[in-house]
Amino acid sequence: MLIVNPFATATSPAGRDALVHTLSAHFDLDVELTTHRGHAFDLAARAAAEEFDTVIVHGGDGSVNEATNGLLDPPGTSDPARRRPSLAVIPGGSANVFARTLGIDPDPLLATQQIISLLDVGESRRIGLGHTDDRWFLFNTGMGMDAVVVHAMEDKRHAGKAATPARYLWTTVSSFLKQAGSSATFDVEIPGRDRIVGARFGFVSNTSPWTYLGPREIRTNPTTGFDTGLGVFVATSTGVLRNLPLATRLLTQADPKAHTSFATTTSTRSGSSRRPRSTCRWTATTSVRSATYVFAIGATP
Repeated sequence: MLIVNPFATATSPAGRDALVHTLSAHFDLDVELTTHRGHAFDLAARAAAEEFDTVIVHGGDGSVNEATNGLLDPPGTSDPARRRPSLAVIPGGSANVFARTLGIDPDPLLATQQIISLLDVGESRRIGLGHTDDRWFLFNTGMGMDAVVVHAMEDKRHAGKAATPARYLWTTVSSFLKQAGSSATFDVEIPGRDRIVGARFGFVSNTSPWTYLGPREIRTNPTTGFDTGLGVFVATSTGVLRNLPLATRLLTQADPKAHTSFATTTSTRSGSSRRPRSTCRWTATTSVRSATYVFAIGATP
């Protein structure tokens, strides 16, 4: 099954037709276009139920993550012995972190040829996944400011603006400026480590890099990989001036020198929070764990 997100940043009708033509010449192909949020989940779940051999996703990281959740049962209910389709990705988004981490060419047509070659020889790799309480994630889940930035970017995309690297950078900077006076914090608990109190933003990574800014890799947990367990990156300030040294280290690929650790379980506990559109007090505990796996088609061993 080929799942295409026609609204993804780097997809086009002409490009989609070209890769469908190429794939159809080699495989019996079921082509499905997503029409709404969550549709990739439903399509991938159907592919798993009907025992497709492979699900290929042409879209961005959001579409790939949706499809992965559709392929798998919810966390805590998965049967490791159950056969599931392998997962392949043809880049169609702005960052395409998962595909690039697997060594897939960023050009969709070249990526299509690459995936055909890998499928022909049965090449795949087993990769570990992380999950929060009810969802799987492939490479990263963010806490605090990361959610604010993603929310702001979604608003811009819904307004018809492209998700370019420059827009991501500006949205990140402007979000930090707007949230500098916020009192929102959370604590992080990692087994065997001291509790981190008063965190303002953080990332739990399943691999590295965390993202890309154009061709530049941004590494919050540089030594994390699909086989290492989860890497935890936490910062305790949203002040622009205090984060300039951190931003410089990330952009120059130097050691970020933040709170980092490998873990199979991470818990966060949140207190008072000023959210983008409301002010409230809330208390929640979220666990992030490393568990299960998916077979992905990729060139990187």
